Amino acid sequence: MNDDDTVKLLICDDHAMVRAGLLALLSSDRSIEVVGEASTGEEAVVLTARLQPDVVLMDLQLGSGIDGVEATRRILAGPGDSHVLVLTTFDTDADITRAVNAGATGYLLKAERPAELFAAIRSAAAGRPALSPPVASRVMARMRSPMPQLTDREQDILDQLGQGLGNREIARALFISEATVKTHLGRIYAKLGVDTRSGAVAIAKERRLLR
Repeated sequence: MNDDDTVKLLICDDHAMVRAGLLALLSSDRSIEVVGEASTGEEAVVLTARLQPDVVLMDLQLGSGIDGVEATRRILAGPGDSHVLVLTTFDTDADITRAVNAGATGYLLKAERPAELFAAIRSAAAGRPALSPPVASRVMARMRSPMPQLTDREQDILDQLGQGLGNREIARALFISEATVKTHLGRIYAKLGVDTRSGAVAIAKERRLLR
């Protein structure tokens, strides 16, 4: 954070109206200075390296190109010591886990009140975790009853499974062989404690594992 305690912020969201709304809202707090805006994950990575903001306010779904999780991973692997605060509408276990594993300092939902957003930005700038109450509740629930840890590829296949796709369709969508799909499905079944496709989808929906 700057010596004058002003938080330098970069906004990354693929919707221009959302960025404009955030800019108008954040400009009402003199302790926060928006130094840049990005509409894609790739642009956020480049601007963060150049502008060195204290906090990057990151959406998860960014249209074409890399998503917010991959952008977070690249930002934190790059130069500087910027923190990433996820601001999204998605609160599934899968999304939360991916963002936290990528190194996000906080995870906030867009439905939160402005005061909560301001507080979360300041917490993130100081390197302190910042979670929306619903997200915090889900994290605590996961700690009490750990969810199966799926690899990125297993998560991709589970998501496709949730859409009702068959093995051949999943293989085509992910550019892998049907044999590879079957191998991953076996591992997914084992982790979820099921032995059928319908069982895997039911557990995934119950535990909010689908993105």
